[in-house]
Amino acid sequence: MLLLAALLSLFSSHANASSQLTEQQINHLRMSLYKKVEAITQIPWYVLAACDQYERNVRKIKNDIPKQKGVIGIYIPPDKWAGTANPNLNDQNPVSIQLFGGIGMDGNGDGKAQMDHDEDVLYSFAHFLSKYGNDIENLKIGLWSYYHRDKTVGIILGHMKLFKHFGHLQLNEHAFPLPVRTDYSYRDTWGDARGWGGRRIHEGTDIFAHYGVPVRSTCYGIVEMKGWNRYGGWRIGIRDIQNTYHYFAHLNGFAKDIHVGQIVKPGQIIGSVGSSGYGPPGTSGKFPPHLHYGMYKDNGKTEWSFDPYPHLKLWERLEWQKEKK
Repeated sequence: MLLLAALLSLFSSHANASSQLTEQQINHLRMSLYKKVEAITQIPWYVLAACDQYERNVRKIKNDIPKQKGVIGIYIPPDKWAGTANPNLNDQNPVSIQLFGGIGMDGNGDGKAQMDHDEDVLYSFAHFLSKYGNDIENLKIGLWSYYHRDKTVGIILGHMKLFKHFGHLQLNEHAFPLPVRTDYSYRDTWGDARGWGGRRIHEGTDIFAHYGVPVRSTCYGIVEMKGWNRYGGWRIGIRDIQNTYHYFAHLNGFAKDIHVGQIVKPGQIIGSVGSSGYGPPGTSGKFPPHLHYGMYKDNGKTEWSFDPYPHLKLWERLEWQKEKK
């Protein structure tokens, strides 16, 4: 408790205190706040962690909302915080905020409802959800009422599942998609032209390898999609806690018992290299065997592809370093 108090004091006294703390210390602060608010509102800590994780990811890539200052990333817009009819959108009085229908509340007992204070924000958000209930079905309703976007709710539910399963917040590890001691080759092919099925660009990196080489999950995540696509053949999509969607295509087959909704870990085998695709289900052999690996980012409104090559090179290098130890 003394360590927690010291960390909270450091963070509250410096705007950029996060740069002075390790990731482990910051996650310790976050977990302490989640558990404290859980005890008051009965909203499970992993629900709060999932929403906070989702919004931190969004705030990193969006320019139309303020950048995060504290350890909590949940952003409540001023009109939602103070109430749309409130003439003072910077109102910190819990009584007048409630009078105008705002959701801002005093979470730390100082008599103020401050929308830039971690405890106030987390408590206010949890209290909003608690009005719908704390079981999963009612939480889905509460999340949709807050975000008004099915995909956002789906991503948060995935984050919830991961945090609940592993019981901690350190889920940022990654792995190269093929075993580094196998025979493979790749270069940066993102943006190259593709012609089959209509003119388009290549949204990923092709990693050429022999048939049957194991394909591994690159992250902690949830299997969002599995099946056939006429372009990608047999393919799997996995969502991680950074709101990033990892796409594995042209597989020869899937690992046994892999299914939609499954939790996976970095390095876990999910399938094998093949040459499936470019036609109806079962089409194969129209190109050399390889893994098409793509990455897509969700920003709360839309999703777009980005070049996975730099990430692949980093993960490959880190794995070789582990191999040499």
